[in-house]
Amino acid sequence: MSNFDWTQLLNPEFYITFSIGGIQLGLYIVLFIVFAETGLFAGFFLPGDSLLFLAGIYSRDLIENVVFIESDFLNILILSTLVAVSGVLGNMVGYWFGAKSGYYLYNKEDSFWFKKKYLFQSKDFFEKYGGKAIIFARFLPIFRTFAPIVAGIGMMDKKKFMFYNVLSSFLWSFILIFSGHYLYGMFLENGIDLKHHIEKIVIGIILISTIPVLFKVLKKKVHIS
Repeated sequence: MSNFDWTQLLNPEFYITFSIGGIQLGLYIVLFIVFAETGLFAGFFLPGDSLLFLAGIYSRDLIENVVFIESDFLNILILSTLVAVSGVLGNMVGYWFGAKSGYYLYNKEDSFWFKKKYLFQSKDFFEKYGGKAIIFARFLPIFRTFAPIVAGIGMMDKKKFMFYNVLSSFLWSFILIFSGHYLYGMFLENGIDLKHHIEKIVIGIILISTIPVLFKVLKKKVHIS
């Protein structure tokens, strides 16, 4: 255990290929992380977008650890659906927690797990885009964690919330996982194995997904000054 490199926890590939005693647990960890990002409010350090993209690259390995399916398309379809369902459940827990604990959250002190400023930023984001914020937030770190909580605090109509919740989760999972899977195949046909460039892919996805968040924060600071 002394040789364990803790920086691996920031690498999505670590979770996807994780095993204990030869038993591959990647699929279960991926599903748990997707749920935890909103259901357990752990969106600050767990990989989201990059995890799904890499899951698409490793889709056959992930599904074959549970059941062997010859069809490549069915493998990717099942994986995307399972991830989408985990995302839906996570958002439902976030909504419920927001509805039950809104006052508590606004008066809670900051901690490693919870930053009040993100709650207010998500509230502004939600007020600007309304129900569509649930869809937009799914593709944005931090907002992805707090959007369902804010929806719960604001007592958003449950049917309306579930519509956007299901739609956003399926769009998010299917777009990222299918992109990872088919881009991997396309590059492989041209002699490029994306599995050898995981670090670059992760950094690229992190930059793409965080630029809108950084732009919003900087724009707000400029406006205040």
